[in-house]
Amino acid sequence: MSPSNQPSPPQPTQSPKDQAVRFTIDGQPVYGRMVRLGESLDQILNSHDYPPVIATLLGEACLLAVIVGTALKFDGRLILQAQGNGPVQYVVADYDTTGAVRGFCRFDAEAVDRRILENEDSFVGLGAQALLGEGRFMMTIDPRGEGERYQGITPIEGESLSLCAEHYFIQSEQIPTQIRLSVAQVQTDEGPKWRGGGALIQAHASDESRGDTFESFQHIRALFSTLGEDELTDFSLDIDRLLFRLFHEDGVVLYEPQGITKLCRCTQGRVEDLVRSFNDEEREEMKEPDGYVHITCEYCSKTFFVNP
Repeated sequence: MSPSNQPSPPQPTQSPKDQAVRFTIDGQPVYGRMVRLGESLDQILNSHDYPPVIATLLGEACLLAVIVGTALKFDGRLILQAQGNGPVQYVVADYDTTGAVRGFCRFDAEAVDRRILENEDSFVGLGAQALLGEGRFMMTIDPRGEGERYQGITPIEGESLSLCAEHYFIQSEQIPTQIRLSVAQVQTDEGPKWRGGGALIQAHASDESRGDTFESFQHIRALFSTLGEDELTDFSLDIDRLLFRLFHEDGVVLYEPQGITKLCRCTQGRVEDLVRSFNDEEREEMKEPDGYVHITCEYCSKTFFVNP
């Protein structure tokens, strides 16, 4: 889509796809990305028998990994992880620049149930800090081929993963950032389905050509704050129209969307190589009564059987 000072509202698509879209605001030193995850998120969350609060947390992590990972300018992976001393030990989401996302969560089911009971009279749902407790929020960039691995770490701060990520960008990158995330289970013709939507805006750094970008970011941030959680997960409202609704006064420019899929990299061959990396005694201890080693992938819950 070409820049225009007089944008017209785009026509809605009939069947929204899992995708991430980069956008800029006409005449403003602000850029952003919006993500919708439908079938891919439903597959990830249904691979596990997670309580709704855990499924929501993992869904938010997957959205964040895609929002940040689609900004990478090279082939590789972005791994987002939060770990703490609360009922949830850690949540991790892995985005590959081929457009694939996966994730899983490790938690103490009894401790989560107790936390839900403690919170049942509250009008606020359980967020990242309540579930994870004190801990660390990490983003790891892992280039494919040449290039060094980089990891940024900040404390878990805020009641949501979006607030943790905003704090990360301010502390680690000095980039003013605003993020909105929403995960919900909605009724469809095929029954209940998980849907997720997320959006990010960031300010370019102030310099001689741009001047001070603070006021511009505050202006766009005020418009961005009107974005509702229900709008993010309403797939009858396509991304083009939603962004036009938010920023039509300034004009919004959309770029080519990136398709997103759920994909796990586990294979029979990789699992066999893993098992055979252990010595004979260790492999013997790993055997099940049927004589095989059973390995279950934490990401997709698929179980592999290996003859040691």
